[in-house]
Amino acid sequence: TVTTAGGTSNALAFTYIAVPSLTGVSPSQGPVAGGTTVTLTGSSLTGATAVRFDGVAAPSFTVDNSTQITAVTPVHSAGVAAVTVTTAGGTSNPNDPGASFFYVDRPTLTALAPPSGPTAGGTAVTLAGNNLLGATAVLFDGMAAASFTVDSATQITAVAPSHAAGSTAVTVTTPGGISNSLGYVFLDVPVLVSLVPDEGPTHAGTVVTLTGGNLTATTGVQFGAVSAPFTVFSPTQIITVAPAGPAGPVSVTVTTPAGTSNGLTYTRAAAPGV
Repeated sequence: TVTTAGGTSNALAFTYIAVPSLTGVSPSQGPVAGGTTVTLTGSSLTGATAVRFDGVAAPSFTVDNSTQITAVTPVHSAGVAAVTVTTAGGTSNPNDPGASFFYVDRPTLTALAPPSGPTAGGTAVTLAGNNLLGATAVLFDGMAAASFTVDSATQITAVAPSHAAGSTAVTVTTPGGISNSLGYVFLDVPVLVSLVPDEGPTHAGTVVTLTGGNLTATTGVQFGAVSAPFTVFSPTQIITVAPAGPAGPVSVTVTTPAGTSNGLTYTRAAAPGV
């Protein structure tokens, strides 16, 4: 009302509105690219006219009720941003406990080792990169790693899942987004079906042709416990040179990143006596 010498005016209503306050932001972190839908909780949020992250307006928001607002985060540099809500009652305190959102850089991958392993899975793969803290998933062509450990901001150790043979794209997911992909190859276990010749002298030098399957990535040929030089000619053929050894049978195997093949028998014969 207004009072003058002529009297007191009629009354008009004026509503006092409490200053809004925030008690929480969920999720509390997301990518620097923005676009994360967050739920703001607090009090006196009805009639909000603005939601800001370090002064940058949210691209959109909805007032769900007096204690909750759903907002979309704007683009922002990495780091902590104070979140505020503005209503007719004023602007919330940017230092309110829980009134912050942490912007995270997108993860990147630069290397993985080893680059291949068996289709059965179980290979421990070391992923190197940046911004890997807080990783929530490691995927091989969309299939979750059997397990993984975040060793540091630049390294993750993951266990490859079982997967069909072939190349896959490995990615890491964090609150900052999904990384670039690196290739990992799942290999079938090598198989040997024949070796020619299957016998030779005790001294080294016999050229032996091994025939089988899944031999492309061969890393070793063994005659018993002795390694032999070899050349991979195709996924089905290897040429090797038998090492020296005592007379008698010995098991010949091939090793690849997928494992060790079945063994085939090569027999060394002693030189005849004079």
